[in-house]
Amino acid sequence: MPNTASATAPTTVGSGPNLIDILVANKDLDIKAAEAVKLAVVQTGQNPEEILSQRSLASEAAITRAKAALYNIPYLEISDIPTNPQVLALVPQAVASRFLVLPVSIDEARRELTLAMANPLDVPAVEFAEQRTGYKVKVVAVAPSQLTKAINERYSSSLSTEVSQAVKEAAPQSSGSYDVRALGQVIREEPIAKIVTNLLEFAVKSRASDIHIESEEKRTRVRYRIDGILHEKLTLPREVHDSLVSRIKILSGMKIDEKRAPQDGRMSFKTGAEEVDLRISTLPTVHGEKVVMRLLKKTGGVPDLPELGVRGRALKNLEDAILRPHGIILVCGPTGSGKTTTLYSVLNRINTPKVNIVTLEDPVEYQITGINQVQVNPDAGLTFASGLRSFLRQDPNIIMVGEIRDHETADLAIQASLTGHLVFATLHTNDASGALPRLLDMGAEPFLLASSITAILAQRVVRKIHTVCKESFEPDKPIAADIQKVLGKLLPADKKVELFRGKGDSECNMTGYFGRVGLFEVIPVSEKVGRLILERSPASEIQKQAIEEGMVTMKQDGYLKAVEGITTIEEVLRVAEE
Repeated sequence: MPNTASATAPTTVGSGPNLIDILVANKDLDIKAAEAVKLAVVQTGQNPEEILSQRSLASEAAITRAKAALYNIPYLEISDIPTNPQVLALVPQAVASRFLVLPVSIDEARRELTLAMANPLDVPAVEFAEQRTGYKVKVVAVAPSQLTKAINERYSSSLSTEVSQAVKEAAPQSSGSYDVRALGQVIREEPIAKIVTNLLEFAVKSRASDIHIESEEKRTRVRYRIDGILHEKLTLPREVHDSLVSRIKILSGMKIDEKRAPQDGRMSFKTGAEEVDLRISTLPTVHGEKVVMRLLKKTGGVPDLPELGVRGRALKNLEDAILRPHGIILVCGPTGSGKTTTLYSVLNRINTPKVNIVTLEDPVEYQITGINQVQVNPDAGLTFASGLRSFLRQDPNIIMVGEIRDHETADLAIQASLTGHLVFATLHTNDASGALPRLLDMGAEPFLLASSITAILAQRVVRKIHTVCKESFEPDKPIAADIQKVLGKLLPADKKVELFRGKGDSECNMTGYFGRVGLFEVIPVSEKVGRLILERSPASEIQKQAIEEGMVTMKQDGYLKAVEGITTIEEVLRVAEE
């Protein structure tokens, strides 16, 4: 245990290291303010901590971090630590609220409990926790307001309370080995079913797109992908893992006795007014099977193009290409960059009873009324190429091909566009200009590409700043100069560069982000771009020509959205930096 002298004594200004010096060293307090605080301590006899708080010179988190360094105690950002229902059950909520403590993790081998505390020098609280739990306590420091909030949220969250109760009930049943019939009985019982339901309800409530259930040596961790980033939200005892996986397998129509091979399944889940389709995949790992559940919302509809973030010249160029009766429109970007959502949005816009739209997808993610959607099935001989060949006999006006992967599919897509069809397709390239050389590499003829492709769109997705907790700030000079250089004439010369960020609150899970928006660049294939294709010019020349003709690049679109306060500069650089 750290030195447990009075909490106030070491923070006074003396000859040794003190709170104010540590704040200055951490760059949480400037030297001028530090001198003023030291003078106030001498004049008033007040504690430095009280003066700092009264004058709002340093944040609560900064003060707690400095105190932790002063007392040689680890500092913890509680939002980074997942909820562990098993550990939470060791200390009742009434005790946690009274002493302002939160159990974080346990080490069974050492019989050690890590306890987050607002006042790490509170010896009676530590002794009480040790007597209550039977574990030796290891203390970590957490900002008081963060801790109060975490206690309220974690004990009241259905994810932790329901799961901890279910874990308690399920744990004795889940140890040992079972034959398949006995295991089937365990996984149908209420506790495991309750855990699965709570995991799914929390996913829907927190707008997660994927749930990862991963088995480790001593625990099972549950991570949620929210706004494109994985967050570890929960840890479960290793003993319930097999029953949990088997329950999910039963619900999604997989074989529960097959644990050596990957499997895929589907199921639906409804909570309140929201209904989601789940695509489920299992994978055998060293410590057991990993499960990933992809959530696809049935409710809510397809967003419109401006909602996705397509605007200005990019939107006009894309709309012009969509209105043409034939040609190819390519959507480019890496996996998870929102290409399919953009295509659905475009199809939804042109979907009328007067046109026959057929899509070939792998897999069909959203079902749209009035569109004939076909799932690729290589086992039955239905590939992108064979499906596209069949489509041409179905009298289509508009064809969507999930992905152009090979020469045959590229060739068929070009032929379809030249015979009077409007073709949409996706391609895995980093930017719009790279799509044309990629198709040439696949063996497509330059003169056919030049006459068939009408527009190429490239995109990424970034997290949006949470509007409720948004604040503005002035960026460092190098960043402001970079923004002015990248945007050039797009940014008014007299405009002062101002950026925005989210402070973080309970609604956005302290991340400062809520929802996502796209960054786009659209190249319309003009006469000059067509000539470059015929000459097999490199991507850099096509990009240069498109910019001369007024294209806003993806990075410029991102910087504009950062300056307008839609996203942060960090998000733009994370996805759009070459």
